[in-house]
Amino acid sequence: MSTKPQNIVIVGGGGAGIATWNALSTRLDAKKHNLILVTSRPFFTHLPAGHRMAVTSKGHLEDCALMPLGEKFNTGNKKLIVASVTSIVDQDQQGGYVVLDNGEKVEYSILILAPGTRWEGPLDLPNTKAEAVEVLNTWRSRFAKAENIVLVGGGAVGLELAGEIKDIGPKKNVTIVHAQSLYLNNTYPEKYRKYIVKQFAARGINAMLGEYVDDLEIKDGCVVTRSGKKIAADLVVPTRGGRPNTKFIASLGPDVLTPSGNVKVGQTLQLVNHPRIFAAGDVINWEEQKQFAKTAGHANVIKENVLILLGLSKKKPVLYKGAIEMIVVTNGKYGGAGYFGVLWGILIGNWLSSFLKSKSLLIGLTKYNLSL
Repeated sequence: MSTKPQNIVIVGGGGAGIATWNALSTRLDAKKHNLILVTSRPFFTHLPAGHRMAVTSKGHLEDCALMPLGEKFNTGNKKLIVASVTSIVDQDQQGGYVVLDNGEKVEYSILILAPGTRWEGPLDLPNTKAEAVEVLNTWRSRFAKAENIVLVGGGAVGLELAGEIKDIGPKKNVTIVHAQSLYLNNTYPEKYRKYIVKQFAARGINAMLGEYVDDLEIKDGCVVTRSGKKIAADLVVPTRGGRPNTKFIASLGPDVLTPSGNVKVGQTLQLVNHPRIFAAGDVINWEEQKQFAKTAGHANVIKENVLILLGLSKKKPVLYKGAIEMIVVTNGKYGGAGYFGVLWGILIGNWLSSFLKSKSLLIGLTKYNLSL
């Protein structure tokens, strides 16, 4: 008598979801296990290219940065489902099922949650390529017409967008409003953050630090900060970073998410009180910066612990121990500044940042690493 194969279900087709899919795809017994990827869009969105795509059509980056999820996701014991998950029903040791926005239910033996981040502004793209390109074209038109542009948020999102705007319009008046006294956040050393301020100022990008903009509406050609300062604006863009895309995960109960919406996990990356559910990527409640580079580490830990749960490995549970903090912030195509948290803390400038990231935006490397 044949036994029904168990479903290993991954929710989310971003970096963490695809990295975990790749890690598991060659390790499962196709006769005993199905590997199912549920994602709201049929393509992977390479976010580091998002800002350049939003300000210019040059290079047609949408044709290479929106990477289709190919036939490998629908071969043999593998299945791709393009839909959104609305809720989860966990049945403890037996697994459970997820409910899709079309009303269908997908059973799981093991569930891996990697739904990523919800963005504002130009990074907030629809779930079909045609609609995404339409939104990008709208932003391109806005940036082309605007002369006084205010970016609300001076993390990597705001900084990189500012650099791209200066590439297409060196004379455009660009102002970044940021709540802290220096760009980025306290994860990074002061010397690096001061270097970023200096480098972006050298391109004529205005810094309004220690300020907030609560109302993004333009009135009389200005936006007004919380302290009452007026900034000339004909375009205001929210660049405050994203929020975890975890609303549907709250269906598991009140003990699953933090007040900020992140998923509570242990070192095995299993959810607290839900041993057959894992989480990876931006959504996990871990003291580290939310970056694509972290996802390979998450995927490896989850792979090993899933194999243990399935009885395919006799190893001890593998624990996630975090990762070294590093970042390269682009400043247009030929500039940028990087920090690597090794040795004494290594800083890099325009030339090396451009070589490593700014010119290519890591599109080819990401496609290779994710086998897309």
